[in-house]
Amino acid sequence: MNWYLAKIIYQIRCGNGNRNGQFDEQLRLISASDKIEAIQKAQSIGRKEEEIFFNQKQQLVQWKFINIAELYKLTELIDGAELYSRIEESDHPDSYINIIHNKAEQIISGKTLEQLDLV
Repeated sequence: MNWYLAKIIYQIRCGNGNRNGQFDEQLRLISASDKIEAIQKAQSIGRKEEEIFFNQKQQLVQWKFINIAELYKLTELIDGAELYSRIEESDHPDSYINIIHNKAEQIISGKTLEQLDLV
């Protein structure tokens, strides 16, 4: 078996759907014998995890699977290897920096998940 890193993209629609420009990009580890199987498994995960629910404001929220945007075969695990990079643009950079510092403090203090136990 081989390991692949797949980027799965969802579109998030909320309420009456006027705000359709929100997307969730997820990186997922996929175990597969070849590229074709990895694509099929990643697409299957994407379809299975589509959701429709009501939020706290009783607005309908839909997570719609779009597709697989990227797929990489992991040939070797290297300490410190970059797995993902995304440029975040913010109208409020100081707020963004504060959020990042708060998240780091939660990780250090153990108030957040430190590892994922996936079944």
